[in-house]
Amino acid sequence: MTDMINVKVGEVTKQYTEGTSFIEIAKDFESSYDSPIVLVLKNGKLTEMFKKVSSDCEIEFLTLKTNPGIEAYKRSATIIMLKAFYDVVGNKNIENISVQYSLSKGYYCTIKGNVNLNQDLLSSVKEKMKALVAENIPINKRTISTGSAVELFKRHKMYDKEKLFKFRRASKVNIYSLKGFEDYFYGYMVPSTGYVKYFDLFLYDEGFVLQLPVKDNPNVVPPFEPQNKLFKVLKESEQWGKMLNIDTVGALNEQISKNGIKDIILVAEALQEKKIAEIATQIAADKTKKFIMIAGPSSSGKTSFSHRLSIQLRANGLTPHPIGVDDYFVDRVNSPRDEFGNYNFEVLEALDVEQFNKDMVALMNGETVKMPTYNFVTGKREYKGNTLTLGKDDILVIEGIHGLNDKLSYALPKESKFKIYISALTQLNVDEHNRIPTTDGRLLRRMVRDARTRGITAKETIARWPSVRNGEESYIFPFQEEADVMFNSALIYELAVLKQFAEPLLFGIEQDCPEYMEAKRLLKFLDYFLGVTTEDIPMNSLVREFVGGSCFKV
Repeated sequence: MTDMINVKVGEVTKQYTEGTSFIEIAKDFESSYDSPIVLVLKNGKLTEMFKKVSSDCEIEFLTLKTNPGIEAYKRSATIIMLKAFYDVVGNKNIENISVQYSLSKGYYCTIKGNVNLNQDLLSSVKEKMKALVAENIPINKRTISTGSAVELFKRHKMYDKEKLFKFRRASKVNIYSLKGFEDYFYGYMVPSTGYVKYFDLFLYDEGFVLQLPVKDNPNVVPPFEPQNKLFKVLKESEQWGKMLNIDTVGALNEQISKNGIKDIILVAEALQEKKIAEIATQIAADKTKKFIMIAGPSSSGKTSFSHRLSIQLRANGLTPHPIGVDDYFVDRVNSPRDEFGNYNFEVLEALDVEQFNKDMVALMNGETVKMPTYNFVTGKREYKGNTLTLGKDDILVIEGIHGLNDKLSYALPKESKFKIYISALTQLNVDEHNRIPTTDGRLLRRMVRDARTRGITAKETIARWPSVRNGEESYIFPFQEEADVMFNSALIYELAVLKQFAEPLLFGIEQDCPEYMEAKRLLKFLDYFLGVTTEDIPMNSLVREFVGGSCFKV
């Protein structure tokens, strides 16, 4: 006789036959959700839907409106896209399909081989994807040894994956397959192709974009909006990777293991310094520019960048003065609050915009201005006798999350402002089909810095991250294309360095914490990298802002 299993979902407990899959169990509850159920938390552990119950358990269903859910959807859409391309074009005609970076809510991809990428081909691939979705084919998973995975991907000519698993510590690798097409993916999948109903394909530059929904509206494909300036800096960073012969984690590990890291660090740092020098030269050539407005998301290295840019401006004969927009916060008791009643320091209304503009206009007119300092302990703006008067060759370097929003500096002439967008746009991928989200690099940066300088635990940093990300989506990213230049602060070697600092912090998060699932994901991600010490990193490196040892006051 088959045993019966008690499964608790929320306040409801039901009995199921031992061996019942979570796909079947989800059918009894799906009417209570406004989005498809794609993953499950079983006793707090993330699990795929094809798994079966074998003992009493408590579960929570995750839909496409959760981060793990929408990421599973994107991975599944990617394997469907790859399968469709190979079916339409033919294996022998494809040398490589690369999922390179995130762009306009989708993935920018390229294809190499005996292929003429045009609208007709893209339309054929899209129709093939729709056909695969209509068939509702299971996305199967099997586990093989790491050695077998190396051989498998060598046979499939997926050399990035072959290289990746040469440095794999774990003895097993999970392989996903879709109707004969086999691949490795960093993370879980939805159960079958029928779940992936919404996607689109667009030609762009030398490749194409796989456009996908976002978690807030998973039933709609957002319009494709080219981000030409962002794309330009992403492509430039890709070229930097090619110069170093490093485009994936496996390639980085290979360089570390064979040649050491010193030369990689020196060249990567030189490329950034060259770019900063070019930006300073561009600013110095235009005498109308008096206000350099720098903005970017959390942990982009804005402070270190401001210092290094200031040095280059001085080398061009200018006298820079740094100004932190944070010094213009309104007194904390007057700060706006969010829907939960907490202070919201991300919104423009948290700043005394009127006083900021009054001071900036006065400086522009040659007046002497008393400059404020915000006391983050007391939550009040203070004046400590600091004054500023701009000379002929003086220039203000203004840093703050609203720097690119003209509402912050409404009283300043547009021609007097030079806008810089800075972000850590990770140029590495795990392999040709698995991106490294730029937000992961910034989260690890912030986690390491917060623990080192602010006494904030990794658990607290992870808990706060969704709020930080929401602020970025609302107040930073919409203005990024308005920048005069973009600067990528990510360094190709930095994740191998951050690994040493982040792993102990992540291991400190207990299993019963809500943040444990994210900690486990990040630990698995860091396990791909060979570790690197900080001894060869220059004191002025942007990485030093996070790991310590910077020559700047950061």
